[in-house]
Amino acid sequence: MSSDNHFLTSLRLELAWLSGRHWLSGRGSGGAGVVLRFERVRPRRAGRFQPLRSHEITPKFLDRTIRALRRWKFDIVSMDEVCHRAVTSPTPRRFVCLTFDGGYKDLIASAYPVLSRYGVPFTVYLPTAFPDRLGEAWWLALEAVIARESRISLVMDRQERHFEVAGRAEKYQLYAFLWGWMRTLPPPDLSAAINDLCKRYSVNLATLSREAVMDWEDLARLAADPLVTIGNATVNYPVLSNLKDADAQREMTMGRAVAQTAFRREVGHFAYPFGDRAAFARKHVQMAEEAGFVSAASALAGVVHAEGRTNLHALPRLSWDGRQRSLRVMRVLLSGAAFAPVAPTRSKVRDEAN
Repeated sequence: MSSDNHFLTSLRLELAWLSGRHWLSGRGSGGAGVVLRFERVRPRRAGRFQPLRSHEITPKFLDRTIRALRRWKFDIVSMDEVCHRAVTSPTPRRFVCLTFDGGYKDLIASAYPVLSRYGVPFTVYLPTAFPDRLGEAWWLALEAVIARESRISLVMDRQERHFEVAGRAEKYQLYAFLWGWMRTLPPPDLSAAINDLCKRYSVNLATLSREAVMDWEDLARLAADPLVTIGNATVNYPVLSNLKDADAQREMTMGRAVAQTAFRREVGHFAYPFGDRAAFARKHVQMAEEAGFVSAASALAGVVHAEGRTNLHALPRLSWDGRQRSLRVMRVLLSGAAFAPVAPTRSKVRDEAN
């Protein structure tokens, strides 16, 4: 999201707060509840170039959020409870479910102390290659390269390309451009591209990836807490739309199998890597169901409706923009006022027709 779009979105939501739309939103638009999607939780960093800042919140903001949810009379529930409330009749109180993508190490270092202090349930979606020390956090490596350099060269589509990035604006533009390009590459090409870039500019991709994510010891500590749900997000965290069907299916089934072996329990919940409209398709929704997952979470904005009106294998979530620190904006989003009503799922339509 550009700075201008971020500002306009924030302004629109602040105006919605002032207009009272969040109070007027009925259950038809507000649904049964909302699943919140976070990624990193760590203290705010210095530095002018932070292209992934929208993916971060601070421990202080997480604390404020939990206290606000309780003040607003939301039930903070587990992912199992989300699935239950999505298929049953509406309850008087709406719910919020807290989820964290990526398995980042700062989850246990900075977020878990806050979450455990309040005794609230939450879900972690884990790509299993990363605690195995085989995952490649290419988006972090790309940030590290651009942050350090003023001129960058790399091979794109078999041609050597050169970019001047002396200023902050140019760095942000190049990051967005290369991030978008890398998102379209099949995994072997993506790995080759980021490893070539890291080699040219002396960024240790393996070390960067290892230091950013939890290891199995960290995860075992979380898994021992009955308030924590461990979900899966494939093995390597690929864009599923870039894979052949057999490879996409293998990423889902192997990721689940590895996690179940590691934690010696059923892993029933899944999150599509990246989770936006370009990252997965309808066929992947079917694959997730066939793989045995009870739910599969996207990053598509929306609220969860009761009585089977939400497809649990295309579960909407609200991805919180870490640049936004207004609880007023969060209250408007949680109300559902910003989202169009959702049509019943195919199974619900079929039941009603009968």
